[in-house]
Amino acid sequence: MEAPKNESFRDSIGTVNQEGKRSWVYPKKPSGKFYKYRTWVSYALLLFLFAAPFIKVKGNQFLLFNVLERRFNIFGFPFWPQDFHLFVISIIIGVVFVTLFTVVFGRIFCGWICPQTIFMEMIFRKIEYWIEGDRGKQMRLDKQPWNSEKIKKRLLKWTLFFIISFLIANVFLAYLIGSDRVINYIFSPPSENIGTLVSLLIFTGVFYFVFTWFREQVCIIACPYGRLQGVLLDNQSVVVAYDYKRGEKEKGRAKFNKKEDRPASGKGDCIDCSLCVHVCPTGIDIRNGTQLECVNCTACIDECDHMMERVGLPTGLIRYASIDNIEKKAPFRFTARMKGYTAVLTILIFVLAGMLFLRNDVEATILRLPGQLYQKTAQNTISNVYTYKVINKTTNKIDEVSYKLLSHKEGVIKLVASNSFTVPEQGIAEGSLFIELPRSSLKKDKIKIKIGVFSNDKLIETTTTNFLGPRSFR
Repeated sequence: MEAPKNESFRDSIGTVNQEGKRSWVYPKKPSGKFYKYRTWVSYALLLFLFAAPFIKVKGNQFLLFNVLERRFNIFGFPFWPQDFHLFVISIIIGVVFVTLFTVVFGRIFCGWICPQTIFMEMIFRKIEYWIEGDRGKQMRLDKQPWNSEKIKKRLLKWTLFFIISFLIANVFLAYLIGSDRVINYIFSPPSENIGTLVSLLIFTGVFYFVFTWFREQVCIIACPYGRLQGVLLDNQSVVVAYDYKRGEKEKGRAKFNKKEDRPASGKGDCIDCSLCVHVCPTGIDIRNGTQLECVNCTACIDECDHMMERVGLPTGLIRYASIDNIEKKAPFRFTARMKGYTAVLTILIFVLAGMLFLRNDVEATILRLPGQLYQKTAQNTISNVYTYKVINKTTNKIDEVSYKLLSHKEGVIKLVASNSFTVPEQGIAEGSLFIELPRSSLKKDKIKIKIGVFSNDKLIETTTTNFLGPRSFR
């Protein structure tokens, strides 16, 4: 996009003044078509966010990210440490999807889907408008002394912010440790779960700090996505853009005058009302072009369209458009880079689907006991000792689990404790066992054997391990 004449705005961010201090942003209350659509999308996503930890699919929490216990549920599919490769592929798919979306639509994720934007603009900001009023009233309230009105409004706002932050912290904790445990903690005395309560208050403090004070600085300073978009965007990317060709024309911007013939005067359609700046939640001027701070929230589109309608000019001066569309009136084109990202995304999705289809609900490992050699028995057999682990990824316990040799019918497997065992739901069963093979069946000092895992005489999994014998058989 054509560079503005004055590029000084790129030397600093809009939320820091010339003295290097925080310049507080007081965005005007938005309204309009896109804001209405964003509200619907936000409420749907908020409903999903608050409901997801409490939804169960076959007994599994719909979304769970228990890092401490290394247990993850994604859309009801449980992922254990042994499924880490599946989890990694899922994360890569998410990254490629966001990358593709950024290449095509710019930072639309930030404006429409990002939890930070949704919480800030659709919950906390709306409470602020309800208590303190719109932009002008908020600015006057900040400047006035701490009288009874200011104290009452600030205390009410901060109390509501803290309560909502506490609720959000509980929901995020449900994603981390499980909704059942969170509900159990809620109905238990706080003294029994001091550690969890402290963690919850830390989460609450972080959310309260972010939404009460840090606010748009998260998007501008903390989030790396804004910097990433500078690498991913090109002239075909559709972003929230100001049509400078129409807005400036030959003589540039000028205040609106009802008595003049504006098209004939050579003045641009931008009447320099600055409402697009006042409504911006990150405090930028979209007329300067695509900027790191822009989260594509569309508030400036709605505000500009309102003004264009009031003065009788066509809407769309600020709109979703690409640089090529503004400069050359070129329609959107699916570029080779977009096709490349789409191809990679499609391949990854098929790979993940195939892996999920082939994934077993039960996983068994049998390993030779470290430091132990084979043993010779009086029955002319060779015995090896092993440790076993059976992981049950389902929500039902598995009864009467036993092992049988599949590769050597003449061999036997002896469990140390009993002939069978039970694997609890979403749990692990561990123990030791002996495998005995006749010396005549050993053709080498080290052979691979195949073992079947049975539940009530039904084969549920197979695994392999190594068996050691005397070197004289080589």
